[in-house]
Amino acid sequence: MTQKPASRIVHINGWPGTGKLTIGRLLAKKLGARLIDNHMLLNPAEALFARSNPLHASPREQVRRAVFDHAVRADPAESFVFTDALADDEHDRAMFSWYPDLAAARGADLVAVLLDCAPEENARRLVSPGRSEALKLTDPARLQQLRATYKLLRGLPEHTVEIDTTKLSPEETAARILAQIGV
Repeated sequence: MTQKPASRIVHINGWPGTGKLTIGRLLAKKLGARLIDNHMLLNPAEALFARSNPLHASPREQVRRAVFDHAVRADPAESFVFTDALADDEHDRAMFSWYPDLAAARGADLVAVLLDCAPEENARRLVSPGRSEALKLTDPARLQQLRATYKLLRGLPEHTVEIDTTKLSPEETAARILAQIGV
């Protein structure tokens, strides 16, 4: 009897515009996983309140909690690919802690992926068509400020797959991730 591969939780972290969603789609397809893009979790709050509004945090937290509560109860063989833009600060480390908890509750392997690219390439990608309609960051000055102020969170410090996407296609990046995780 062949053993079915363990389910996975793949967490892709990176700056806005590094290709998280595109790469996440490719990984989800290859792994037969469900994709949960960070904008699925953010956009309900974005539709209601500006990020500067204190009320923004409440629906964002409620949507996130509901998704994670239901993901725990999904078919145990089901894998998930999540995207995020988390900084290495106390708040975002606490948000990342949901992923190891989810993996443990599901008996799944957790794979942390960190995507980055050169700042000039990142700014170029940030203004790609369709980003503003998806309520994604499109302001290069804001991106520059984020990059200058924050450092990206390495989800699992001892073994995070780190990839510079500057000169890679989404397909090449996904292939590198899959090779790193043994798929």
